[in-house]
Amino acid sequence: MRSNRIWSENMPESTSKVYFVPLPDGAGVHQQVEGVRQAYEAVGGGNVVKAGDFAAVKVHVGEKGGTTHAHPELTKEIVRLIKKEGAEPFLTETSTLYKGERMNGVKHLLHAHFQGFSVERVGAPFVMADGLLGNTDDRVEIHGELNEAVYIAKEILLADALVVMSHATGHIGTGLGACIKNLGMGLASRRGKLRQHSSLQPHVKENLCQLCGKCMEWCPQGAIVERNGKAFILVEQCIGCGECLTVCKFDAIPFNWDVGSMTIQKNMAEYALGVLVNKKEKAVFFNILVNMTKDCDCLNRKQQKIMPDVGIIASVDPVAVDKATLDITVGPNKENLATLSYPGIDPMIQLRHAEKIGLGRLAYEMIRVG
Repeated sequence: MRSNRIWSENMPESTSKVYFVPLPDGAGVHQQVEGVRQAYEAVGGGNVVKAGDFAAVKVHVGEKGGTTHAHPELTKEIVRLIKKEGAEPFLTETSTLYKGERMNGVKHLLHAHFQGFSVERVGAPFVMADGLLGNTDDRVEIHGELNEAVYIAKEILLADALVVMSHATGHIGTGLGACIKNLGMGLASRRGKLRQHSSLQPHVKENLCQLCGKCMEWCPQGAIVERNGKAFILVEQCIGCGECLTVCKFDAIPFNWDVGSMTIQKNMAEYALGVLVNKKEKAVFFNILVNMTKDCDCLNRKQQKIMPDVGIIASVDPVAVDKATLDITVGPNKENLATLSYPGIDPMIQLRHAEKIGLGRLAYEMIRVG
């Protein structure tokens, strides 16, 4: 396979490698699948996943109404490649805090099947990493800046190897939603998710509220009620999950991003460390840079992509693959995926903290494959 070294950032003697398979804007599913195959071979997936391994494939099946999440055919290709190594792959995810099609194990599995992530189509079973109600977890000591220990979905810790497929998007709380978010938020148990969101304390601006009811519908705690013809958040019941901010179409629910976003990003990085604490040299990360949207795939509506498709990138370093995502999505106005989505949020908070706690490196070498 031909490869060309095309970019590096202040490379020290030892840097992480990120492999880049470019794709044209509007690339079809077959082109994306071929990109995943090339990226897997270039990054050395066979050195991570070995014969006999239980190999967890972390996916995001999207929410009802969404269409821009990574296509199941990409997951099918990863499953095929893992089976070729003689390993036993399974798809995996965790339950959401908010009310929706993925709020518990039963609904999540039925929704995954509906979205095309069935064993018949993809070739591997779907196993909920945090059990029926999202409370099957283990305490993992990490001795981080904010957390002495974190709560990780148990089946992830039991898996021998981990393949993380992240569809890169913007994110209302963290700026960038990519590999670190898919690890830290996506593989934490319900208890772990609650602790990560604990810094978010939204409130309602009465002059902007239209009492449409969306925030009440999506609040997992029933913490939003009607008061004087407006929505009102009961502070004592709010868990800070941020779903009300995401679904409000009238910008009526703000909160202090300077404090909240910094804390949630650092928490997310520390939870990602907890996921990987027993996966040294047994995890590989793919960021899918097509159909990139302002908000993450958890929204229950169709979104439009906000920039041209770029391709597939892969690395064994989760920090490097996310830093490369920011760098490679810089457009003509010098805005990357995160700053174009939420210019008021600094996505480098999660990356700098992740490097600080030993999750990976910011400095990397990008190698073009093709």
